[in-house]
Amino acid sequence: MADDNIAGGGKNPVVTGADHEAGTQLEGGQPAHLEYDIERVEAVYRKLDLRIIPAFWILYFLCSAIRSNIGLAQTMNSDVGHDLMTMLGLSSNDVSTALALFYVSYVIFDCPSNLVMSKLSPRVWMARIVFAVGVIGACFTAVKAAWSLKLLRFLLGVVIAGMWPGMSYYLTLFYPPSRTGKRIGMYFTASQVSAAVVGLVSAGFQLMDGAGGLVGFQWMFLIYGLLAVILGWTLLWWLPERPLPPGERRERSSFMKWLPPTPEALTGEDALVHYEDLKRVYHTRPWTLRDLGYVLIDWRLWPLTIMYFGVVGVGIGTQLYGTVIIRGINPSFTGVQLSLLFAPIWIMDFLAILLVTPISDRFHRLRPLFFSCAVCIQIAGLLTVTFAPTWKPWARYGGLLMVGFGLGPTVPICMTWTNEIFQQRHGEVGVAAASALVSGLGNLGSITTTYALYTGWPADAAPGPHQYRRSNLVMIGILCASILSSFIMFVALRLVGNKPSHKIGSSGSSTIDGSDGFQDGAARRELQQRGFGRMWWRKRA
Repeated sequence: MADDNIAGGGKNPVVTGADHEAGTQLEGGQPAHLEYDIERVEAVYRKLDLRIIPAFWILYFLCSAIRSNIGLAQTMNSDVGHDLMTMLGLSSNDVSTALALFYVSYVIFDCPSNLVMSKLSPRVWMARIVFAVGVIGACFTAVKAAWSLKLLRFLLGVVIAGMWPGMSYYLTLFYPPSRTGKRIGMYFTASQVSAAVVGLVSAGFQLMDGAGGLVGFQWMFLIYGLLAVILGWTLLWWLPERPLPPGERRERSSFMKWLPPTPEALTGEDALVHYEDLKRVYHTRPWTLRDLGYVLIDWRLWPLTIMYFGVVGVGIGTQLYGTVIIRGINPSFTGVQLSLLFAPIWIMDFLAILLVTPISDRFHRLRPLFFSCAVCIQIAGLLTVTFAPTWKPWARYGGLLMVGFGLGPTVPICMTWTNEIFQQRHGEVGVAAASALVSGLGNLGSITTTYALYTGWPADAAPGPHQYRRSNLVMIGILCASILSSFIMFVALRLVGNKPSHKIGSSGSSTIDGSDGFQDGAARRELQQRGFGRMWWRKRA
Protein backbone atom coordinates (compact mmCIF):
# COMPACT_ATOMS: atom_id res chain seq x y z
CA MET A 1 0.00 0.00 0.00
CA ALA A 2 1.00 3.63 -0.44
CA ASP A 3 1.48 4.18 3.28
CA ASP A 4 4.21 1.55 3.39
CA ASN A 5 6.50 3.70 1.24
CA ILE A 6 5.69 7.23 2.38
CA ALA A 7 8.73 9.47 2.21
CA GLY A 8 9.31 12.24 4.67
CA GLY A 9 7.78 15.06 2.66
CA GLY A 10 9.27 18.34 1.51
CA LYS A 11 11.09 19.25 4.73
CA ASN A 12 12.85 15.92 5.19
CA PRO A 13 13.84 14.39 1.85
CA VAL A 14 15.13 10.84 1.67
CA VAL A 15 18.92 10.47 1.77
CA THR A 16 21.20 7.48 1.29
CA GLY A 17 23.16 5.64 3.93
CA ALA A 18 26.40 7.15 2.63
CA ASP A 19 24.96 10.65 2.90
CA HIS A 20 23.95 9.92 6.48
CA GLU A 21 27.45 8.77 7.41
CA ALA A 22 28.85 11.95 5.87
CA GLY A 23 26.53 14.12 7.97
CA THR A 24 24.23 15.31 5.19
CA GLN A 25 22.19 18.35 6.17
CA LEU A 26 19.38 20.39 4.71
CA GLU A 27 19.27 24.14 4.22
CA GLY A 28 19.17 25.80 7.62
CA GLY A 29 21.42 23.16 9.20
CA GLN A 30 18.73 20.54 9.95
CA PRO A 31 19.88 16.93 9.49
CA ALA A 32 18.19 14.93 6.76
CA HIS A 33 16.66 11.57 7.54
CA LEU A 34 16.81 8.23 5.85
CA GLU A 35 13.72 6.41 4.66
CA TYR A 36 14.28 2.71 4.22
CA ASP A 37 12.13 0.43 2.14
CA ILE A 38 9.42 -1.21 4.21
CA GLU A 39 10.81 -4.69 3.50
CA ARG A 40 14.14 -3.66 5.03
CA VAL A 41 12.38 -2.30 8.10
CA GLU A 42 10.31 -5.47 8.43
CA ALA A 43 13.50 -7.54 8.36
CA VAL A 44 14.88 -5.60 11.33
CA TYR A 45 11.72 -6.11 13.36
CA ARG A 46 11.76 -9.83 12.54
CA LYS A 47 15.30 -10.00 13.88
CA LEU A 48 14.14 -8.33 17.09
CA ASP A 49 11.28 -10.82 17.28
CA LEU A 50 13.73 -13.72 17.40
CA ARG A 51 15.66 -12.08 20.24
CA ILE A 52 12.79 -10.88 22.43
CA ILE A 53 9.57 -12.80 21.82
CA PRO A 54 10.77 -16.39 22.61
CA ALA A 55 12.28 -15.21 25.91
CA PHE A 56 9.10 -13.37 26.81
CA TRP A 57 7.01 -16.39 25.84
CA ILE A 58 8.93 -18.73 28.13
CA LEU A 59 8.99 -16.37 31.11
CA TYR A 60 5.29 -15.61 30.76
CA PHE A 61 4.52 -19.33 30.44
CA LEU A 62 6.25 -20.18 33.70
CA CYS A 63 5.00 -17.17 35.65
CA SER A 64 1.44 -17.81 34.46
CA ALA A 65 1.73 -21.44 35.53
CA ILE A 66 2.98 -20.46 38.99
CA ARG A 67 0.30 -17.79 39.39
CA SER A 68 -2.62 -20.03 38.41
CA ASN A 69 -1.68 -23.56 39.49
CA ILE A 70 -3.45 -23.05 42.80
CA GLY A 71 -6.69 -23.46 40.86
CA LEU A 72 -5.65 -26.92 39.69
CA ALA A 73 -4.34 -27.87 43.13
CA GLN A 74 -7.88 -27.60 44.49
CA THR A 75 -8.96 -30.73 42.59
CA MET A 76 -5.72 -32.72 42.16
CA ASN A 77 -5.90 -36.20 43.74
CA SER A 78 -9.16 -35.28 45.45
CA ASP A 79 -10.30 -38.93 45.25
CA VAL A 80 -7.66 -39.89 47.84
CA GLY A 81 -7.90 -36.69 49.90
CA HIS A 82 -4.59 -35.23 48.69
CA ASP A 83 -6.03 -32.10 47.11
CA LEU A 84 -5.09 -28.65 48.44
CA MET A 85 -8.44 -28.09 50.14
CA THR A 86 -8.31 -31.31 52.15
CA MET A 87 -4.59 -31.29 52.97
CA LEU A 88 -4.69 -27.78 54.41
CA GLY A 89 -8.24 -27.94 55.77
CA LEU A 90 -9.28 -24.93 53.70
CA SER A 91 -12.75 -23.49 53.43
CA SER A 92 -14.06 -21.89 50.26
CA ASN A 93 -13.59 -18.49 51.89
CA ASP A 94 -9.93 -19.30 52.66
CA VAL A 95 -9.26 -20.07 49.00
CA SER A 96 -11.09 -16.97 47.79
CA THR A 97 -9.17 -14.80 50.24
CA ALA A 98 -5.83 -16.30 49.19
CA LEU A 99 -6.64 -15.72 45.54
CA ALA A 100 -7.76 -12.15 46.18
CA LEU A 101 -4.69 -11.26 48.28
CA PHE A 102 -2.51 -11.88 45.24
CA TYR A 103 -4.34 -9.17 43.33
CA VAL A 104 -4.37 -6.77 46.28
CA SER A 105 -0.56 -6.71 46.38
CA TYR A 106 -0.38 -6.80 42.59
CA VAL A 107 -2.53 -3.66 42.31
CA ILE A 108 -0.50 -1.84 44.98
CA PHE A 109 2.95 -2.58 43.54
CA ASP A 110 2.25 -2.75 39.78
CA CYS A 111 2.81 0.92 38.95
CA PRO A 112 5.83 1.45 41.26
CA SER A 113 7.49 -1.62 39.72
CA ASN A 114 7.03 -0.34 36.19
CA LEU A 115 8.34 3.11 37.07
CA VAL A 116 11.44 1.59 38.67
CA MET A 117 11.94 -0.49 35.54
CA SER A 118 11.87 2.66 33.36
CA LYS A 119 14.56 4.29 35.54
CA LEU A 120 16.82 1.24 35.91
CA SER A 121 17.80 -1.51 33.50
CA PRO A 122 14.63 -3.09 31.98
CA ARG A 123 16.57 -6.30 31.33
CA VAL A 124 17.75 -6.66 34.94
CA TRP A 125 14.38 -5.73 36.40
CA MET A 126 12.58 -8.30 34.26
CA ALA A 127 15.06 -11.01 35.26
CA ARG A 128 14.59 -10.02 38.92
CA ILE A 129 10.84 -10.46 38.62
CA VAL A 130 11.11 -13.96 37.13
CA PHE A 131 13.74 -15.09 39.66
CA ALA A 132 11.66 -13.88 42.62
CA VAL A 133 8.50 -15.49 41.24
CA GLY A 134 10.37 -18.78 41.04
CA VAL A 135 11.55 -18.55 44.65
CA ILE A 136 8.08 -17.77 46.01
CA GLY A 137 6.52 -20.39 43.72
CA ALA A 138 8.81 -23.09 45.08
CA CYS A 139 7.98 -22.05 48.65
CA PHE A 140 4.35 -23.07 48.04
CA THR A 141 5.58 -26.65 48.36
CA ALA A 142 5.91 -26.14 52.12
CA VAL A 143 2.46 -24.65 52.87
CA LYS A 144 0.80 -26.39 55.79
CA ALA A 145 -2.04 -24.07 56.80
CA ALA A 146 -4.38 -21.42 55.48
CA TRP A 147 -2.29 -18.51 56.85
CA SER A 148 0.87 -19.62 55.02
CA LEU A 149 -1.03 -20.01 51.76
CA LYS A 150 -2.46 -16.50 52.09
CA LEU A 151 0.94 -15.02 52.98
CA LEU A 152 2.66 -16.61 49.99
CA ARG A 153 -0.11 -15.51 47.62
CA PHE A 154 0.32 -11.94 48.86
CA LEU A 155 4.11 -12.14 48.41
CA LEU A 156 3.68 -13.64 44.95
CA GLY A 157 1.63 -10.58 43.98
CA VAL A 158 4.38 -8.30 45.31
CA VAL A 159 7.20 -9.90 43.30
CA ILE A 160 5.25 -10.49 40.07
CA ALA A 161 3.83 -6.94 40.03
CA GLY A 162 5.06 -5.07 36.99
CA MET A 163 5.79 -8.15 34.90
CA TRP A 164 2.85 -7.90 32.47
CA PRO A 165 2.87 -4.08 32.01
CA GLY A 166 6.67 -4.21 32.12
CA MET A 167 6.72 -6.54 29.13
CA SER A 168 4.37 -4.20 27.30
CA TYR A 169 6.55 -1.20 28.16
CA TYR A 170 9.70 -3.10 27.16
CA LEU A 171 8.29 -3.72 23.69
CA THR A 172 7.84 0.03 23.09
CA LEU A 173 11.62 0.40 23.46
CA PHE A 174 12.05 -1.65 20.28
CA TYR A 175 8.77 -1.40 18.32
CA PRO A 176 6.33 1.40 17.40
CA PRO A 177 3.02 0.99 19.24
CA SER A 178 1.13 0.14 16.05
CA ARG A 179 3.28 -3.01 15.78
CA THR A 180 3.06 -4.16 19.38
CA GLY A 181 -0.39 -5.77 19.26
CA LYS A 182 0.82 -8.81 17.33
CA ARG A 183 3.91 -9.10 19.53
CA ILE A 184 1.94 -8.86 22.76
CA GLY A 185 -0.41 -11.46 21.33
CA MET A 186 2.53 -13.72 20.43
CA TYR A 187 3.84 -13.97 23.98
CA PHE A 188 0.38 -13.68 25.54
CA THR A 189 -0.34 -17.07 23.97
CA ALA A 190 2.02 -18.42 26.62
CA SER A 191 -0.69 -17.80 29.21
CA GLN A 192 -3.19 -19.82 27.20
CA VAL A 193 -0.74 -22.60 26.42
CA SER A 194 0.26 -22.57 30.09
CA ALA A 195 -3.36 -22.96 31.18
CA ALA A 196 -3.81 -25.83 28.73
CA VAL A 197 -0.46 -27.55 29.30
CA VAL A 198 -0.48 -27.09 33.08
CA GLY A 199 -3.90 -28.70 33.09
CA LEU A 200 -2.61 -31.64 31.07
CA VAL A 201 0.68 -31.93 32.96
CA SER A 202 -1.19 -31.83 36.27
CA ALA A 203 -2.51 -35.24 35.30
CA GLY A 204 1.12 -36.44 35.35
CA PHE A 205 1.83 -34.76 38.67
CA GLN A 206 -1.19 -36.55 40.11
CA LEU A 207 0.49 -39.83 39.16
CA MET A 208 3.53 -38.74 41.20
CA ASP A 209 1.37 -38.47 44.31
CA GLY A 210 3.26 -39.84 47.31
CA ALA A 211 6.66 -39.99 45.59
CA GLY A 212 9.43 -38.62 47.80
CA GLY A 213 6.93 -37.88 50.54
CA LEU A 214 5.24 -35.15 48.47
CA VAL A 215 1.69 -35.14 47.14
CA GLY A 216 0.90 -34.29 43.54
CA PHE A 217 0.30 -30.56 43.90
CA GLN A 218 3.52 -30.15 45.94
CA TRP A 219 5.55 -31.63 43.10
CA MET A 220 3.83 -29.18 40.75
CA PHE A 221 4.70 -26.16 42.92
CA LEU A 222 8.31 -27.26 43.39
CA ILE A 223 9.20 -28.04 39.78
CA TYR A 224 7.65 -24.92 38.27
CA GLY A 225 9.33 -22.77 40.90
CA LEU A 226 12.80 -24.19 40.26
CA LEU A 227 12.41 -23.77 36.50
CA ALA A 228 11.54 -20.08 36.96
CA VAL A 229 14.61 -19.54 39.18
CA ILE A 230 16.85 -20.95 36.45
CA LEU A 231 15.13 -18.84 33.79
CA GLY A 232 15.56 -15.66 35.83
CA TRP A 233 19.35 -16.07 35.74
CA THR A 234 19.31 -16.98 32.05
CA LEU A 235 17.44 -13.79 31.08
CA LEU A 236 20.39 -11.69 32.30
CA TRP A 237 22.46 -13.15 29.46
CA TRP A 238 19.77 -13.02 26.80
CA LEU A 239 17.44 -10.01 26.98
CA PRO A 240 18.93 -6.88 25.35
CA GLU A 241 19.23 -3.52 27.05
CA ARG A 242 17.35 -0.55 25.63
CA PRO A 243 18.90 0.53 22.31
CA LEU A 244 21.45 3.33 21.99
CA PRO A 245 21.92 5.73 19.04
CA PRO A 246 24.45 4.44 16.46
CA GLY A 247 28.01 5.18 17.52
CA GLU A 248 27.20 5.76 21.20
CA ARG A 249 28.88 3.48 23.74
CA ARG A 250 27.03 1.98 26.67
CA GLU A 251 28.32 3.03 30.08
CA ARG A 252 28.17 0.42 32.83
CA SER A 253 27.40 1.67 36.33
CA SER A 254 29.11 0.23 39.39
CA PHE A 255 26.02 -1.91 40.02
CA MET A 256 25.87 -3.20 36.44
CA LYS A 257 29.53 -4.28 36.56
CA TRP A 258 28.49 -7.12 38.86
CA LEU A 259 26.01 -8.44 36.28
CA PRO A 260 26.74 -10.28 33.04
CA PRO A 261 26.76 -8.11 29.88
CA THR A 262 24.30 -8.86 27.12
CA PRO A 263 24.87 -8.53 23.35
CA GLU A 264 23.25 -5.52 21.67
CA ALA A 265 19.89 -6.28 20.07
CA LEU A 266 21.01 -4.83 16.71
CA THR A 267 24.37 -3.95 15.15
CA GLY A 268 25.66 -2.44 11.92
CA GLU A 269 23.12 -1.32 9.36
CA ASP A 270 20.30 -3.01 11.30
CA ALA A 271 20.92 -0.60 14.17
CA LEU A 272 20.86 2.37 11.78
CA VAL A 273 17.61 1.22 10.18
CA HIS A 274 16.00 0.85 13.60
CA TYR A 275 17.27 4.26 14.69
CA GLU A 276 15.73 5.97 11.66
CA ASP A 277 12.44 4.13 12.09
CA LEU A 278 12.04 4.71 15.84
CA LYS A 279 13.90 7.89 16.82
CA ARG A 280 11.32 8.66 19.50
CA VAL A 281 12.85 5.87 21.64
CA TYR A 282 16.42 7.11 21.23
CA HIS A 283 15.70 10.74 22.10
CA THR A 284 13.39 10.57 25.11
CA ARG A 285 14.29 12.70 28.12
CA PRO A 286 14.32 11.49 31.72
CA TRP A 287 10.88 11.93 33.24
CA THR A 288 10.08 13.80 36.43
CA LEU A 289 7.38 13.54 39.07
CA ARG A 290 5.62 16.42 37.34
CA ASP A 291 5.47 14.38 34.12
CA LEU A 292 4.05 11.46 36.08
CA GLY A 293 1.43 13.74 37.55
CA TYR A 294 0.20 14.74 34.09
CA VAL A 295 -0.23 11.06 33.26
CA LEU A 296 -2.14 10.34 36.46
CA ILE A 297 -4.71 13.08 35.84
CA ASP A 298 -5.28 12.15 32.19
CA TRP A 299 -8.94 11.12 31.77
CA ARG A 300 -7.94 8.56 29.11
CA LEU A 301 -6.80 6.18 31.86
CA TRP A 302 -10.27 5.41 33.13
CA PRO A 303 -12.10 4.03 30.06
CA LEU A 304 -9.08 1.82 29.36
CA THR A 305 -9.04 0.63 32.97
CA ILE A 306 -12.73 -0.33 32.85
CA MET A 307 -12.15 -2.17 29.57
CA TYR A 308 -9.36 -4.13 31.21
CA PHE A 309 -11.36 -4.65 34.41
CA GLY A 310 -14.04 -6.65 32.62
CA VAL A 311 -11.97 -8.86 30.38
CA VAL A 312 -9.22 -9.69 32.87
CA GLY A 313 -11.82 -10.40 35.56
CA VAL A 314 -13.57 -12.92 33.32
CA GLY A 315 -10.24 -14.32 32.15
CA ILE A 316 -8.90 -14.94 35.65
CA GLY A 317 -12.27 -16.21 36.84
CA THR A 318 -12.30 -18.74 34.00
CA GLN A 319 -8.67 -19.67 34.57
CA LEU A 320 -8.98 -20.24 38.30
CA TYR A 321 -12.50 -21.69 38.39
CA GLY A 322 -12.69 -23.40 35.01
CA THR A 323 -12.35 -26.87 36.52
CA VAL A 324 -14.90 -25.94 39.20
CA ILE A 325 -17.41 -24.85 36.54
CA ILE A 326 -16.83 -28.02 34.52
CA ARG A 327 -17.33 -30.16 37.62
CA GLY A 328 -20.61 -28.32 38.20
CA ILE A 329 -21.70 -29.40 34.70
CA ASN A 330 -21.03 -33.04 35.58
CA PRO A 331 -20.07 -33.86 39.21
CA SER A 332 -18.96 -37.37 38.24
CA PHE A 333 -15.85 -36.14 36.38
CA THR A 334 -12.58 -37.29 37.98
CA GLY A 335 -9.64 -34.95 38.64
CA VAL A 336 -7.81 -36.20 35.53
CA GLN A 337 -10.90 -35.74 33.35
CA LEU A 338 -11.33 -32.19 34.66
CA SER A 339 -7.73 -31.39 33.76
CA LEU A 340 -8.15 -32.79 30.25
CA LEU A 341 -11.40 -30.90 29.64
CA PHE A 342 -9.88 -27.67 30.97
CA ALA A 343 -7.16 -27.56 28.28
CA PRO A 344 -9.33 -26.99 25.13
CA ILE A 345 -10.69 -23.73 26.57
CA TRP A 346 -7.22 -22.25 26.33
CA ILE A 347 -6.52 -23.80 22.96
CA MET A 348 -9.48 -21.79 21.64
CA ASP A 349 -8.04 -18.71 23.37
CA PHE A 350 -4.67 -19.38 21.71
CA LEU A 351 -6.20 -19.65 18.23
CA ALA A 352 -8.15 -16.41 18.63
CA ILE A 353 -4.98 -14.51 19.59
CA LEU A 354 -3.13 -15.76 16.53
CA LEU A 355 -6.04 -14.88 14.24
CA VAL A 356 -7.10 -11.47 15.57
CA THR A 357 -4.11 -9.58 16.99
CA PRO A 358 -2.12 -9.38 13.71
CA ILE A 359 -5.21 -8.01 11.93
CA SER A 360 -5.81 -5.48 14.71
CA ASP A 361 -2.28 -4.12 14.09
CA ARG A 362 -2.95 -3.70 10.38
CA PHE A 363 -6.18 -1.85 11.17
CA HIS A 364 -4.88 -0.15 14.32
CA ARG A 365 -7.45 2.65 14.21
CA LEU A 366 -10.23 0.07 14.67
CA ARG A 367 -8.91 -1.58 17.83
CA PRO A 368 -12.11 -0.88 19.85
CA LEU A 369 -14.15 -2.71 17.18
CA PHE A 370 -11.97 -5.82 17.41
CA PHE A 371 -12.09 -5.60 21.21
CA SER A 372 -15.89 -5.28 21.39
CA CYS A 373 -16.55 -8.12 18.95
CA ALA A 374 -14.36 -10.45 20.99
CA VAL A 375 -16.14 -9.44 24.20
CA CYS A 376 -19.52 -10.17 22.56
CA ILE A 377 -18.33 -13.74 21.89
CA GLN A 378 -17.51 -14.11 25.58
CA ILE A 379 -20.96 -12.89 26.54
CA ALA A 380 -22.58 -15.38 24.15
CA GLY A 381 -20.50 -18.17 25.69
CA LEU A 382 -21.43 -17.24 29.25
CA LEU A 383 -25.12 -17.11 28.31
CA THR A 384 -24.79 -20.61 26.86
CA VAL A 385 -23.09 -21.90 30.02
CA THR A 386 -25.78 -20.28 32.14
CA PHE A 387 -29.00 -21.12 30.30
CA ALA A 388 -28.31 -24.25 28.27
CA PRO A 389 -30.48 -27.16 29.58
CA THR A 390 -28.87 -29.15 32.33
CA TRP A 391 -29.51 -32.37 30.40
CA LYS A 392 -27.21 -31.04 27.65
CA PRO A 393 -23.93 -30.67 29.56
CA TRP A 394 -21.82 -30.64 26.41
CA ALA A 395 -23.70 -27.59 25.15
CA ARG A 396 -22.72 -25.82 28.37
CA TYR A 397 -19.14 -26.96 27.88
CA GLY A 398 -19.29 -25.54 24.35
CA GLY A 399 -20.17 -22.20 25.95
CA LEU A 400 -16.91 -22.34 27.90
CA LEU A 401 -15.04 -22.88 24.63
CA MET A 402 -16.71 -19.73 23.26
CA VAL A 403 -15.61 -17.82 26.34
CA GLY A 404 -12.04 -18.98 25.74
CA PHE A 405 -12.10 -17.87 22.10
CA GLY A 406 -13.48 -14.45 22.97
CA LEU A 407 -10.96 -13.90 25.76
CA GLY A 408 -7.93 -14.36 23.53
CA PRO A 409 -7.42 -11.00 21.80
CA THR A 410 -9.03 -8.68 24.36
CA VAL A 411 -6.16 -8.16 26.81
CA PRO A 412 -3.45 -7.70 24.12
CA ILE A 413 -5.65 -5.21 22.25
CA CYS A 414 -6.37 -3.24 25.43
CA MET A 415 -2.68 -3.02 26.35
CA THR A 416 -1.67 -2.09 22.80
CA TRP A 417 -4.27 0.67 22.61
CA THR A 418 -2.97 2.00 25.93
CA ASN A 419 0.58 2.12 24.52
CA GLU A 420 -0.57 3.90 21.38
CA ILE A 421 -2.55 6.56 23.21
CA PHE A 422 -0.10 7.33 26.01
CA GLN A 423 3.14 7.23 24.04
CA GLN A 424 1.69 9.76 21.65
CA ARG A 425 0.45 11.98 24.47
CA HIS A 426 3.04 11.63 27.23
CA GLY A 427 6.07 9.84 25.85
CA GLU A 428 7.91 7.07 27.68
CA VAL A 429 6.62 7.85 31.17
CA GLY A 430 3.11 7.71 29.71
CA VAL A 431 3.63 4.15 28.52
CA ALA A 432 5.31 3.01 31.75
CA ALA A 433 2.72 4.53 34.08
CA ALA A 434 -0.44 4.02 32.02
CA SER A 435 0.23 0.37 31.16
CA ALA A 436 0.87 -0.36 34.85
CA LEU A 437 -2.17 1.56 36.07
CA VAL A 438 -4.52 0.02 33.51
CA SER A 439 -3.17 -3.43 34.34
CA GLY A 440 -3.04 -2.87 38.10
CA LEU A 441 -6.38 -1.13 38.62
CA GLY A 442 -7.99 -3.33 35.99
CA ASN A 443 -7.03 -6.36 38.04
CA LEU A 444 -9.57 -5.28 40.62
CA GLY A 445 -11.82 -7.25 38.26
CA SER A 446 -9.77 -10.31 39.20
CA ILE A 447 -10.47 -9.65 42.86
CA THR A 448 -14.18 -9.45 42.04
CA THR A 449 -14.25 -12.80 40.29
CA THR A 450 -11.93 -14.64 42.69
CA TYR A 451 -13.31 -13.40 45.98
CA ALA A 452 -16.97 -12.67 45.33
CA LEU A 453 -18.00 -15.26 42.74
CA TYR A 454 -18.23 -19.05 42.37
CA THR A 455 -16.92 -20.79 45.52
CA GLY A 456 -16.68 -17.39 47.21
CA TRP A 457 -20.47 -17.01 46.84
CA PRO A 458 -21.77 -20.03 48.80
CA ALA A 459 -25.44 -19.61 47.88
CA ASP A 460 -24.55 -19.48 44.20
CA ALA A 461 -22.35 -22.57 44.45
CA ALA A 462 -25.11 -24.75 45.91
CA PRO A 463 -25.70 -27.86 43.76
CA GLY A 464 -28.66 -27.74 41.41
CA PRO A 465 -29.72 -26.65 37.94
CA HIS A 466 -28.94 -22.98 38.67
CA GLN A 467 -25.45 -23.52 40.05
CA TYR A 468 -23.17 -20.51 39.37
CA ARG A 469 -25.93 -18.73 37.41
CA ARG A 470 -25.62 -15.46 39.34
CA SER A 471 -21.82 -15.56 39.13
CA ASN A 472 -22.01 -15.96 35.36
CA LEU A 473 -24.46 -13.08 35.10
CA VAL A 474 -22.12 -10.82 37.11
CA MET A 475 -19.33 -11.62 34.65
CA ILE A 476 -21.65 -10.76 31.76
CA GLY A 477 -22.39 -7.43 33.45
CA ILE A 478 -18.73 -6.41 33.76
CA LEU A 479 -18.14 -7.42 30.14
CA CYS A 480 -20.95 -5.08 29.08
CA ALA A 481 -19.17 -2.32 31.01
CA SER A 482 -15.99 -3.08 29.04
CA ILE A 483 -17.81 -2.71 25.71
CA LEU A 484 -19.43 0.55 26.80
CA SER A 485 -16.06 1.95 27.93
CA SER A 486 -14.40 1.11 24.61
CA PHE A 487 -17.20 2.92 22.78
CA ILE A 488 -16.91 5.98 25.04
CA MET A 489 -13.13 6.05 24.56
CA PHE A 490 -13.43 5.81 20.78
CA VAL A 491 -16.00 8.62 20.56
CA ALA A 492 -14.12 10.85 23.03
CA LEU A 493 -10.87 10.54 21.09
CA ARG A 494 -12.70 11.45 17.91
CA LEU A 495 -14.14 14.55 19.58
CA VAL A 496 -11.13 15.88 21.55
CA GLY A 497 -8.24 14.15 19.79
CA ASN A 498 -5.03 12.79 21.30
CA LYS A 499 -2.45 15.47 20.60
CA PRO A 500 0.91 15.25 22.39
CA SER A 501 0.90 17.02 25.72
CA HIS A 502 2.39 20.50 25.35
CA LYS A 503 4.38 19.81 28.49
CA ILE A 504 6.00 16.85 26.75
CA GLY A 505 6.38 18.40 23.31
CA SER A 506 7.91 21.62 24.58
CA SER A 507 10.64 20.00 26.64
CA GLY A 508 12.53 18.05 24.06
CA SER A 509 11.08 14.56 24.15
CA SER A 510 9.96 12.78 21.02
CA THR A 511 6.40 13.09 19.80
CA ILE A 512 4.41 11.42 17.10
CA ASP A 513 3.79 14.55 15.08
CA GLY A 514 7.46 15.44 14.90
CA SER A 515 7.05 18.92 16.40
CA ASP A 516 10.27 18.50 18.37
CA GLY A 517 12.39 17.40 15.42
CA PHE A 518 12.37 13.67 16.17
CA GLN A 519 9.70 12.49 13.77
CA ASP A 520 10.58 8.94 12.73
CA GLY A 521 9.77 6.58 9.89
CA ALA A 522 7.23 4.61 11.90
CA ALA A 523 5.30 7.78 12.77
CA ARG A 524 5.04 8.75 9.11
CA ARG A 525 3.69 5.33 8.17
CA GLU A 526 1.25 5.28 11.08
CA LEU A 527 -0.66 8.18 9.53
CA GLN A 528 -2.49 5.48 7.58
CA GLN A 529 -3.36 1.87 8.33
CA ARG A 530 -1.33 -0.87 6.68
CA GLY A 531 -4.42 -2.91 5.84
CA PHE A 532 -4.02 -6.08 3.78
CA GLY A 533 -2.15 -4.45 0.92
CA ARG A 534 1.17 -6.19 1.57
CA MET A 535 -0.05 -9.55 2.81
CA TRP A 536 1.47 -12.64 1.21
CA TRP A 537 -1.57 -13.40 -0.95
CA ARG A 538 -1.40 -9.89 -2.50
CA LYS A 539 2.27 -10.01 -3.47
CA ARG A 540 3.36 -10.78 -6.98
CA ALA A 541 5.66 -13.69 -7.67
